[in-house]
Parts: sequence; C-alpha cells; structure tokens
Amino acid sequence: MVVTTWSDQYTGSVIDLWNTVAVRDGYKEMTEASFSGIFTDNRYFDPKNTFVLVEEGEVKGFACGCTGSDLPLGDHAGYITCIVLADEVCTDDNYKMMLEHLEGRFQSLGKKQADVLFFNPMMLPWYIPDTPRHEHNNAPGVPTGSRLHSFLLGQGYVERAQECAMYLNLSSFSIPQEVRGKEEKAHAEGYTVELFDQGKHHGVTDMLQGFDNPLWQKEIAQSTEEGVPVVVAAHHGKVVGFAGPVIRQENGRGYFAGIGVHPEHEGHGLGSILFFKLCEAFQQIGTDYMSLYTGSTNPAIRIYEKAGFKTVRTFSIMRREF
Repeated sequence: MVVTTWSDQYTGSVIDLWNTVAVRDGYKEMTEASFSGIFTDNRYFDPKNTFVLVEEGEVKGFACGCTGSDLPLGDHAGYITCIVLADEVCTDDNYKMMLEHLEGRFQSLGKKQADVLFFNPMMLPWYIPDTPRHEHNNAPGVPTGSRLHSFLLGQGYVERAQECAMYLNLSSFSIPQEVRGKEEKAHAEGYTVELFDQGKHHGVTDMLQGFDNPLWQKEIAQSTEEGVPVVVAAHHGKVVGFAGPVIRQENGRGYFAGIGVHPEHEGHGLGSILFFKLCEAFQQIGTDYMSLYTGSTNPAIRIYEKAGFKTVRTFSIMRREF
C-alpha cells in the first residue's frame, strides 16, 4: 500500500469509498457535485494536504486536512477534516499512516497543533437519526464513540469539549405562556424582541463586539446589513442581543448561526425570549425543522430543551499539540 497526494483521477473511487464507509457513521452520501463543493472547489482545499491510500491500484483510504491563516486559530493550527478507510484495511496502523501525513503537512507549514473542530470550513453534512432524512450541514468534530474518535484518543489527542447536536421538528412548536410572560416583563423594562429593522434599530457592531466569536461578528453583521432577517433584542432601539439569521434552507432546515445577549444586558430573560421568537419566525416561513449544536456544559442547553429540542448525537472537539 502507498499513500499519495491528491489527483482528480481518484474522485470517483473516493466518492464510492465515502458512500460505503462514511455513511455508516451517519454522514450524507456524496455525488461528484457535492464532493467538489465540499472539497476540491473549496478555497481552502490543498492537494498536498489531501491523501489517498492505494493498494494494487484500488483506493482504500482518504484523508483530508486544511489550513488558512485567516481561519480562527489558523496562524498556528491545522484542521483535520476526515480520515476514511475501507473495512479491509481499517487498522490502527493505517489510520496512523494517514494521520502522520496530515500532521506532517501541517508541521511543514509551520503549524503547532492539529484540531478537529467546528471552525473547519470543509463542512460535512450528516443525517439526523430517526427522521425522514433531515440533515445537518456540518459535523463540528469527530462522532463520539466512532472508530476515528477512539483512535485519536490513543494517539494523544485531547478531547477538549463535546458538542451536542440537537433537533426539533417545528410542526408542533408553540411559545409557552411562561416565555410570553418574560417578554411582557422585559418590554416593561424597555426591551423589545423582534426582527431587525434598520429604521428603528442600531448598535449591531457594538453588540457583536461583546462576544468572542468571529463567525458571529462576520455573519450577523452581514445579515443585518444585507436585509437577511435576524431576531434581535433591543433596549430603547439599541441592539443588545440576537438570534438567527432566519433562513430556511432548501432541505427544509432552519439555518442557525447562534444566539447571544451582550453581558451588560443579561438577567432579563432575553436569551430565552430570543430563541423562542426565532423558532416562531422559522415556523412562520414554513421551515420544517431546526438543528443546532451546543456544548454539553453550555447553560443555553436548558433553553433549547425547554423549546422541545432533543440531543440526537454528540461530537468531540479534539486537539494534539506537536
């Protein structure tokens, strides 16, 4: 067996491998179009950081990583996207061989660590269990309990956090009276929770600077500037929190970037109100379901559970320093 860097001649065989092996871990099957969209057409795709394991002319393994100085942690970290091995060669030795090629490429580029986490721009969609093929657009880490997960633990990768994948079918969603009462109380204190309106709301940039989240700072600012609906909490017109954006994807899913309340305005129940109003906004535009991630220790998980969300899978955020 030999490991070689990427060539387009391997595309069909790698897709066949993915659709045989990776789908058993719940990942969505791939076509040539979706494979190129996720991998080869991605601006972070690096043929020298993409490896194929070949035995007697047949593709038996595929591994891909990416780097980018403009990515979060990108100045010192490389991202592992996937390692997939055919059943007949699925051994720790072969996993290690593929992993060493990924890590070697990271180190040759001056990176100090390898990460598997949700900042990876190569997003791998997966199916939500026990649903009519409802899907989530990204796996934020390694599926907990998978063969790759146990292998990385054995190679010195540290599990830094667990992300809970949560799901809600919106067909029967409604805002409970308890949350309506919180909204009335917050309104009496000068707060409103509604869709962002450039004519009546201001201060989005100041609000976003209160969070250490570059993805929110980029995406929510862009959404409010371009007229994409975002649910906001405002205090006398100044935006102090957000949830959204409110985008129904083609597959019927409600796209969800996050929810946040500026630290100076916590303690008024705004987080709960924002989230329930977001679910309602999705429901009003015909969204079938929502799925999201939250850390297993994040207090916000209680808000999601109160809205009816259930944890359907967990993913591990992992790191090894070189």
